[in-house]
This record gives sequence, structure tokens and C-alpha cells, in this order.
Amino acid sequence: MNAPSKHTDFDVAARWPGVGFQRPVPRSQVAQASSAFSILLLQGFSQLCLSSLVEPLRLANSLAGAELFRWKLVSLDGRSVASASGISVEVSGSFAEAARALPFEPQAALAICAGEGVERRGSQELRACLRRVGRAQIPIYALGTATWLLADAGLLGDARCTIHWGKMAALSETFYDLAIDDALFVRDGQIITCAGELAAFDLAIDIVQERCGTELARSICQHVTADRWRDGAACQSVPPGLRYGNTGKKLLRIIQLMEKYIEEPLSLEEISERVSLSRRQIERLFERHLATTPWQHYLGLRLAKARQLIELTAMPIMDVAVACGFVSSSHFSKSFRDHFKVLPSKLRAAAA
Repeated sequence: MNAPSKHTDFDVAARWPGVGFQRPVPRSQVAQASSAFSILLLQGFSQLCLSSLVEPLRLANSLAGAELFRWKLVSLDGRSVASASGISVEVSGSFAEAARALPFEPQAALAICAGEGVERRGSQELRACLRRVGRAQIPIYALGTATWLLADAGLLGDARCTIHWGKMAALSETFYDLAIDDALFVRDGQIITCAGELAAFDLAIDIVQERCGTELARSICQHVTADRWRDGAACQSVPPGLRYGNTGKKLLRIIQLMEKYIEEPLSLEEISERVSLSRRQIERLFERHLATTPWQHYLGLRLAKARQLIELTAMPIMDVAVACGFVSSSHFSKSFRDHFKVLPSKLRAAAA
């Protein structure tokens, strides 16, 4: 294999095993000051989410031949943290220590990686540390379910935010005034919230592109065999195969309307009028792409939200029924049992 030619305007090319030499990244596209991330890991965090954030940053350093990004892992008590898969990860210190040091670090940022049970992770000490970081105007990246902790600490205010779809309904019912988007990630001032899992990869690439340019971002995607990265505004709830194409966009508009009007469901005629499609056209779209009827899909969305509220909040069952568009508890209980094969009351007891 021939060695890559030298060029005064370029960094040294990074060698990729098995694929030869990658075209180097121009120095003009590489930021000079490195960004320093303190990454707080909460018990039960997702390793997929953590890797999806860190690996693109590592590759950015490797491909650019410069330390563009630095990171360190911390936990609440400075001890190792078990991920959702049961694998323990060592950390370099406690969050309290990191929170005190962050205001004095150049290009500092905080990332929080949380998983299931986040509603039980809040504490007075954690809230105080998060508020200290917030007052210092340091960027805060909340990944997965970590948005819940920012809401609990009172850091979101009127900022737009997102959270993993599995917690979206519970978050909106627990913290009433939040502006929650069904999105992969949302930037609003110093607060950046992300759905986590593979959406953390899209956020990491967005960070690289913002700091270092599009060419380096594309080189990272090429290295990990990803043909693209997704825009942060893309919906989490899009069914497979509907994200691209005109037909998918039509059906997506209908589904988004259904998701918006859960508490007061729209009739098919009202949906038809709002999307400028006939009732029969809508029925054909659902039959062709989702193998179901519009009403069955709508009912499934309402029941899925109901299940989230039953499992993750203390709302009375009747209040859950009303919040999901059911006019009677008996109709709600029957529909729920038919769909999930368990009564709402029994699911609540099991969750408790």
C-alpha cells in the first residue's frame, strides 16, 4: 500500500485497519480548543447511549490527529456504576467534585446518562449540584431519561426539551409546564436534551459538525459504516420505513396529529379535514404501511400512554383514563385488558 502524500494544509491522516488511509481533515475545519465533558453516570444507565456519545468523539480525535474532545466519567458517590446490562464501569470521581471544578475548566460541559428508574434517582445533593452547574452557564446534555433530573432540579423553565419516548407521557403529567418535543434531541440555550440510545450518536455527530465541520463528521460516519446521521428534529415515534418519502410524510402527519390529541381524540373525519386526505385514502395508508386501521393505531397510542402513566406515576386510574381520552373507567379497563392482557389495577399493583 502506498503511503499517503504530505500536504502542509492537512493533519496526518488516520489509518483505519482494513480500509487503508482515509482522506485527512483540513486544519481549517478543526477547532483548536478541546471540549471537556464530565459525564455523570446514573445507576442503570445504557451502555449503548454512553458508547454512542463517546465513540464519535474519540474518532474525531483520532481522525483529526488532535485532542478535540476530552471526557471523564463520574458518579454520584465516586464509586463504580452498574449499567442496565449489569456491567460495572469505573469512574474517576464524584459528581460533587466535578460540579465544583466545571466552572473553572475551559470549554467545559456536563453530560448526564440515565436509564430506568430515573424518577427515584433525585436527591437534594444532586439537585444542588445541577443547579450549581446551571448557574455557571455550562452546557448540560441530558441523555436518555436524564431530562427528568433537570426538570426535578427546576432547570428547564420554559426551555424546549425531549426525553426517551418511554418516559415522555410520565414527564408531561408530572411536570405540567414543560415544552416537550417528540424529537431525537433538542438544543435550547445551555440545555441540550436527547432521547438517548442511538440518538446519542446523532447528537455526538452534530457536536462534531458544529465544532469541527462537516467533513470530519462525514468521516466518522464512514468509519462506523453509517450512511447518514439524523437531524435532531426527527421524531422518535416514526414507525420504521416512514421517515423518508412522500407517502411516509403523509402518514407521519396523521400519526403526529393522533399523538397530539390523546386526551381529546379526533374523529377520522376531523383528521381527514386537517390533512386534506379522504377517509378512504387514510385507511389505505394505514393498511398498506402499518397493516392496521387508523382507529386501531390511535387506540394503541392512547393505551401505550396509559400504560406509561400507570407504571411511572401515582395518578389515579380514573385520571389516567381521562388523560388518555376515555370517558368511563369500565371502557378504559376493558380496552386496556384486551390490549395488554392485564387490568390497569393489577399493573399498578405490580409496578408498586
